[in-house]
Amino acid sequence: MELPARVGGKKDNNKDSKLKWWQLSLIGVGCTIGTGYFLGSGIGISKTGPSIVISFILAGITAMIVSEALGKMFVQDPQKGSFRSYTKKAFGRWAGFSSGWVYWFSEMLISGSQLTALSILTRFWFPNVPLWILASIYATLGIIVVLIGTKGFERVENLFAVIKVAAILMFIILAILVLFGFFGGSKNDFNVPTSTDEIFAHGIMGLWSSLIFGFYAFGGIEVMGILSVRLQEKKEVVKSTTVMLILLTSIYLISIFLASGFVSHNKFNAEESPFAIALADYNLAFFPHVFNAGIIIAGFSTMAASLFAVTSMLVTMAEDGDAPKLFAKKGKLKVPPFALSLTISVLVISIIIARLVPDRVYEYITTAAGLMLIYNWLFILLSFPKLMKITKIDHIKRYIAMVFILLAIFGTVLDKNNRMGLLVSVIFIVIILIVIFFIRRRGKGKNEYPKGL
Repeated sequence: MELPARVGGKKDNNKDSKLKWWQLSLIGVGCTIGTGYFLGSGIGISKTGPSIVISFILAGITAMIVSEALGKMFVQDPQKGSFRSYTKKAFGRWAGFSSGWVYWFSEMLISGSQLTALSILTRFWFPNVPLWILASIYATLGIIVVLIGTKGFERVENLFAVIKVAAILMFIILAILVLFGFFGGSKNDFNVPTSTDEIFAHGIMGLWSSLIFGFYAFGGIEVMGILSVRLQEKKEVVKSTTVMLILLTSIYLISIFLASGFVSHNKFNAEESPFAIALADYNLAFFPHVFNAGIIIAGFSTMAASLFAVTSMLVTMAEDGDAPKLFAKKGKLKVPPFALSLTISVLVISIIIARLVPDRVYEYITTAAGLMLIYNWLFILLSFPKLMKITKIDHIKRYIAMVFILLAIFGTVLDKNNRMGLLVSVIFIVIILIVIFFIRRRGKGKNEYPKGL
C-alpha cells in the first residue's frame, strides 16, 4: 500500500479518499505483511524452533498495546504527522527530530531488506546470478516507480496487498490438504512438539534471540497512525487497528505453526521462504514457483511504498526544519531531486553491502530495521501519558509492552549475527544525538533553531 504523497504534510481535503474502519484494517494488513515475514520468519524458526510462535504472540500483544496508545492520542488530537507529532508535543523538538529520522532510517533499512529479500527469492530461478546484480535491477525498478508516481500504481498496490494475504492463505490451505493425505502427504508428517527440548530447540536463549524477528513482522503499524486521518469516523481508529492486528496475528500464528511442524528447525534459513521449505517434499511442483512469484510481487510493492514514504518524509522534515532545506527544493522531476538522490544513495549502499557480505546481509539489515522500528514504539509509549490522562490499566499495559520491547532489543546481543544489526542501529542513534547536540549549540549562539530543541 502506497503511503500518502506527503507523510506528515498538509491535510488531505479530498472527501472521496475517506476510509471506513474496516477498509483501514485491510490496508493495514497489506502495509504490514512483507518479505520480513515471508523470509525473515525462517531465520526466527532456525533460532528457536516451534517456540517462534511465542515470539509472534509477544510481538502481537505489544503491537496491540502500542497501536491502542497511538489510536487514543489520535482520537483526542488528530495529527497528520502521527507519532512524530505526538513525540514532538510530549518532549520537544529534539524528540520529534529524533523520531522522524529514526523512522526515516528504519524505512530505508526496510527498503534495503526488501531489496535483498527480492534478490534472494529471485535466485530460486537464477541461482548463478550474483545477489548485488539482482538487487541493482530491483533498485532501478523501484526508483522508476517513484519517478513515475502514477495514480494507477496506487490501485495496483491494493492488488499487491491482496496477493500477500492470498499467498499465506494458499500455504495454509495446501498444508492442511497435505495433512489430510493429498499430494502424497499424511497427518503423520506433521510433528507436534511434546517435550521442552522440541519446543525450545535452542533453549530460552534461542527464543530470546528470535524475538526481534517476531517484532519485525509487525513493523508497519505506525502507518496505521499516519493513515488514520483518512478515516470517516476518527473515533473508530482503535477498533480498526485492533481488528487488523487480531487478523494479522491469527494469520501469522497459523501459518508459522504449520510451517514449523513439517520439517526440522535446522532446515530453515535466510535463503528460502520457510513456507516453500515446509512443502518442498510433496507433489506440489507448481507451489514453489507460484508462491515465490507472489512473494516477489508483494515484496516489491512494500519496497516501492517504503521508497515513497522515506522520500516524502524527508521533504516534510526539510520543510519543518528537521532536515536541510535542500531536500525540500523542487526541480523538474515530480520528486524533489535532492531527496530522491539521498534515497538512491542509501539504496546503493545496500547493494554494496550485498556485494561484500552476501551470505548474511539479509539477516543484518532485517535485525537493524526491526530495532529501528521498535525504537519508535518506545517513543509512542513514552509520549502516551505525557499527552493525555490515562488509567492504571493503560499504565500496566504500557509497562508490559516496554518490557517486551526491551527484551527484543537486548535479545539481539545473544546472537552474533543479530549483534551486527544492533550495532548499525546504535550507530545511527548516536549520529542523531550528535547532530542534535551541534544544532542545539548553534541555536544557543545564533538563536536559529526553535526553542523546543
